[in-house]
Amino acid sequence: MQKRRVVILGSTGSIGTSALKVARDIPDRMEIVGLAAGTSVEALARQAREFNVRNVCIYDPSGAAGLAASLPGAQVETGEEGLCRLAQLPEADMVLISIVGTAGLKPALAAIEAGKDLAIASKEILVMAGQIVMEKARRAGVQVLPVDSEHNAIFQCLNGSHGGPEAVSRLILTASGGPFRTWNREDLEHVTLEQALKHPTWNMGRKITIDSATLFNKGLEMIEARWLFDVPMEKVDVIVHPQSIVHSMVEYRDGTVLAQMSSSDMCFPIQYAVTWPNRVPNSLKQLNFSEIGRLVFEAPRTDVFPALDLARRAGAGNSTLAAVYNAANEAAVNAFIHGQISFPGIWKLVEAVMDDHTPADPRGELAPILEADQWARRRAAELLPSFSRPC
Repeated sequence: MQKRRVVILGSTGSIGTSALKVARDIPDRMEIVGLAAGTSVEALARQAREFNVRNVCIYDPSGAAGLAASLPGAQVETGEEGLCRLAQLPEADMVLISIVGTAGLKPALAAIEAGKDLAIASKEILVMAGQIVMEKARRAGVQVLPVDSEHNAIFQCLNGSHGGPEAVSRLILTASGGPFRTWNREDLEHVTLEQALKHPTWNMGRKITIDSATLFNKGLEMIEARWLFDVPMEKVDVIVHPQSIVHSMVEYRDGTVLAQMSSSDMCFPIQYAVTWPNRVPNSLKQLNFSEIGRLVFEAPRTDVFPALDLARRAGAGNSTLAAVYNAANEAAVNAFIHGQISFPGIWKLVEAVMDDHTPADPRGELAPILEADQWARRRAAELLPSFSRPC
């Protein structure tokens, strides 16, 4: 098996640090050739020294001098242009994108243009521009490999294919349900930031943890699955599974359901994306079914957690509404983090922005998608006072 030479964009976040654990675990199969972070200069420098990486990028230009001083002789890039240059490194085989938000979109397209396989952990890339990304990847002959545990599970259940509308009857994404899955609607008004950041299963960054609590994370995954596996939205379903052992399932036309299971560790899907189509031994925790005992599944409470219904609406066609859904949610989560709106205010603000948007077909162009993204952020800021917490 060939060693994969990997660039990690977002190396100091939860996915990035898990990817480096994988690199330590299977050094004969994975080599790190580029690293990028947002603002964490010291952490990025430590990673670069450990893995002997000479090509690095710090998104915030103010950190460039400090990073260069910490890594004599290294090539230090900054900003979006730096991410794109790193994504096109000649020595790289694969670019793993784990940047939160929309900043990973242009580097992803740059990597495809340079013929690099993509390992995608940033949902926003396919939510905003799924048709464009997948079409460009097909034309370039590169693989788009999912790193999200749910999409990686579906990829495995499809035996490494990208499915198609006739291959399956349903893709079933599992959701932990978050910390509030049994709460009454009225009690959600009093959710604190500290409570929202206590995920029952996964250790993740702030934004994605809050998205998991609201189920917007699962809504984004629904839209992502729609493009990644080339199926209509009506074939993408969600089931709540609190143990997070079954990571997702595929139901075939004959009624057979295949499920992928493993311990709750992001190293599993990262490793499979890097080593696909091969499987290699590792030191990760194996499942013990006698300890698990039983698996629980519940229907999502869409009347209390409306993010899934909003996602179906946003991802039903090929329009700019999915970009609006994503951008408005980013703005709403930021407002909640800063105490400006209540927890349910996140859904309400997103729905209000979506209601004010006139969806348009981007016709394969990136510009209308980026314009819709910026419009949604402006509109969310304009509507925010209407949803603000009472003094």
